[in-house]
Amino acid sequence: MRLTRALVSADGEAKNIPMPFFDYELPPELIAQHPTAQRDQSRMLRVQRASGEIAHHIFRDLSDLLHPGDLLILNNTKVLPARLRGRRERSGGKWEGLFLHEAADGLWELVCQSRRPMRVGEWLAVEPGPLRFELVEKKEAGHWLLRPDQSGTPAELLARHGSMPLPHYIRKGQAEAEDTERYQTLFAQVPGAVAASTAGLHFTPDIFERLKKRGIEKAFLTLHVGLGTFQPIRTKHFHQHVMHKEWGELPAETAAAIQACKTSGGRVVAVGTTSVRVLETVARTGPIRPWSGETDLFIYPPFEFRAVDALITNFHLPKSTLLLLVGAFAGEDLLRKAYEAAIETNYRFFSYGDAMLVE
Repeated sequence: MRLTRALVSADGEAKNIPMPFFDYELPPELIAQHPTAQRDQSRMLRVQRASGEIAHHIFRDLSDLLHPGDLLILNNTKVLPARLRGRRERSGGKWEGLFLHEAADGLWELVCQSRRPMRVGEWLAVEPGPLRFELVEKKEAGHWLLRPDQSGTPAELLARHGSMPLPHYIRKGQAEAEDTERYQTLFAQVPGAVAASTAGLHFTPDIFERLKKRGIEKAFLTLHVGLGTFQPIRTKHFHQHVMHKEWGELPAETAAAIQACKTSGGRVVAVGTTSVRVLETVARTGPIRPWSGETDLFIYPPFEFRAVDALITNFHLPKSTLLLLVGAFAGEDLLRKAYEAAIETNYRFFSYGDAMLVE
């Protein structure tokens, strides 16, 4: 793994130096194409920041590694079957789209792809039908506003006509029957994401029961993972990257659980970078409190974490904002060592891959 150290000025800000983000080479065969047979049988790399120790476990060991009094914070977002495919009615050519959100006046915003340019006023048919869309307005970089010809909420129509929006590195985005269940956490409740909070995919009812017996509680928040989570950093200086916005919510009961955990000396264990973004967004404004809204918080070294004490996460794409976040939490040198250890011992990477516990 190649890591370029971020230089820090006297005021704690990263200096303008070229390419200070993380990059590494990954053998393609380590990119997981399917989930493990059982969710909690994924491997887990334990990384201890204080000692620099790195150890190998399976996810089922989690209850033995965390401390009584710790509090898990999990993202209960639910992935929409947001991938749509079909034919262009005028030409018969194929098209593909990814639902992003519902815009004003009942329009949908999608990222659309087709071999030939699309035009305003054109109609797109979804296969299997009978759902159709009219192209209303072209926005930036393949984004379109479309009007569906059927009534119903996006969640209702996508449930009938869409498929799970696997990222391109999993079977080139081609979903299979198993993905309907496995590209979704068992505690997903609030529809709105177009990508899974992958650190949560490893949890099972048995894991939660084992954690509870150890005195380790859980609480939930919501962050709807958007398309921007897969966008690599392309700017010359990483802090010039424009961070995407995602909608989130921290309920009152979760805020109270965090306050109680901190008061009793327990640790807040964020499950996934999405949970980190919500917690640290709220913590930037003062004590943890109920919150809802959009966040574009961009976490990169150096960063002062005010809410999160430990992190469970998967292994992330090179040159990604997610990798920068984990590097800010783990420390750049230790992160490099952890990824090197994972590659050397054939850990499985990305959405359907293995996990890492950083504490």
